[in-house]
Amino acid sequence: MRWKTALFTAAVLAAVLLAVCVIAWWRDPYVLVRAEYSRQRIALGLQRHSVVIDGQRWVYVEGAADQPGAPTIVMLHGYTGSKENWYRLAARLEGHYRLVIPDLPGWGESQRVRDADYGYAAQAANVAAFIRRVSDQPVVLLGHSMGGGIAAVVAARYPREVARVGLLDASGVRFKDNQFGIDVLAGKNPFGVTDEASLEHYLGILFHDAKARPPIPWPASLALIAHRRADGAFEQSVLDRIGRSEARFLPGDLASRIAQPALLLWCRQDAVIDASAMDQFAAKMPQARKTLLQGCGHMSLMEQPDAVAAAVTALIEKGRPR
Repeated sequence: MRWKTALFTAAVLAAVLLAVCVIAWWRDPYVLVRAEYSRQRIALGLQRHSVVIDGQRWVYVEGAADQPGAPTIVMLHGYTGSKENWYRLAARLEGHYRLVIPDLPGWGESQRVRDADYGYAAQAANVAAFIRRVSDQPVVLLGHSMGGGIAAVVAARYPREVARVGLLDASGVRFKDNQFGIDVLAGKNPFGVTDEASLEHYLGILFHDAKARPPIPWPASLALIAHRRADGAFEQSVLDRIGRSEARFLPGDLASRIAQPALLLWCRQDAVIDASAMDQFAAKMPQARKTLLQGCGHMSLMEQPDAVAAAVTALIEKGRPR
């Protein structure tokens, strides 16, 4: 009889848990995506933190270094991205360095203020303030795509906060024409997601290697589509500033002021920020180490995390006292 009672109790608990999950998903479908992000963070041993700086709430994750005094790496995600984009690279760097990975203001879990300026200059000022809060030493600043453009502005305008800088597939210069750039200048959002077809188009632009795409099974795909659809107006407002305004080339304009050791890393098959952008940055940053990867697209940090980790490690360790 006892085993029957235990079995019945287990069945009841399972039913209750299922009902709770269904209700949670019905109230907030995106809870499935957040749950997966939390699982990844916990698996990496990263700690989630929240901090208010100049009235803005930042959410970031942090991983401690195995040795005291190890450099701090701050990682800035790209347009429509979030801190989770860096997790594959973080898995290769964890323990060797202190890792600090934020959601930029307006994106991910960080606070979004209506009608706030989320262009390059404003976000660079935000990031400089964030660095001063989380580190008492200059950091290694990595930026991907839009985050790379922001990182370039930070390194140029706030050199005391940045010891070394890495620009991965970075925006902010005039690169060779491609369909993505043509669509942006025409007022479109090539990254816009409103249905299954546009989600597939979005992932197709980002990833050259289809095997590297993050799995998005149903019903998580429905939640992601609904979330991105709701963000459509915000995404367009940011793209107006970083892709169509007079300030869209600010990172490239300021690149000659970047004196720190630097890394420029691109994928040859990048369909978003064409690889010709790397030479545009390099012309103004003669000290930069250039790395051009083959067989990957715009998401170098997710498609080839081992190669990116090796390049980042070389950037940090070259010339660093032991």
